[in-house]
Amino acid sequence: MKHNREFEIAWQGLKPGVHTYQYDLNDRFIQEAGKTDADFKDLDAQVTLRFDKKNNFFLCHFDVDGSVTVPCDRCGEDFKLRLWDEFDLVIKLTDSEEADEIEDDADVVFIPRNETVLDISGWLYEFVMLSIPLQRVHPDKENGEPGCNPEIIKLLNQLSDPGEEPKNDIWKGLDALKEQKENKRKTK
Repeated sequence: MKHNREFEIAWQGLKPGVHTYQYDLNDRFIQEAGKTDADFKDLDAQVTLRFDKKNNFFLCHFDVDGSVTVPCDRCGEDFKLRLWDEFDLVIKLTDSEEADEIEDDADVVFIPRNETVLDISGWLYEFVMLSIPLQRVHPDKENGEPGCNPEIIKLLNQLSDPGEEPKNDIWKGLDALKEQKENKRKTK
């Protein structure tokens, strides 16, 4: 990810207590993260970070809100998907010698005390990506009908209706052998 001071928090100069930061993220943020093959577009996300500084650790609460345009898994047409999610992260300060030996947990990160700046761009990227659901389907309309294109749904229903399956003549000879075997077994 490109170095951007916009996503750095100089924590050493902050007073203990809660500090709030607001980040507006768009497609440029994703491109700067080096992700050019994203399966979405028109990212418009607002991430609010509540940064609670304590003596030996920080409590971070990320609140993700916004929207992104994604293709529907059912009909294939693009639609605007609302993003909303919350993530908590604990950042603990350690002595510089210990920081290399301690493994990071999913919700707890260890940083050395001698680092004066905290770069949160990686966490912002990760939390925005986790806010996009794996299954992306048009939301239902107010009247309860699916939000997908009705013509495509009709076509999909026609294609999925098997009707009468054509009989495969490849196995015709095997069926005859199977009948002969059963007749021999009955005569014995």
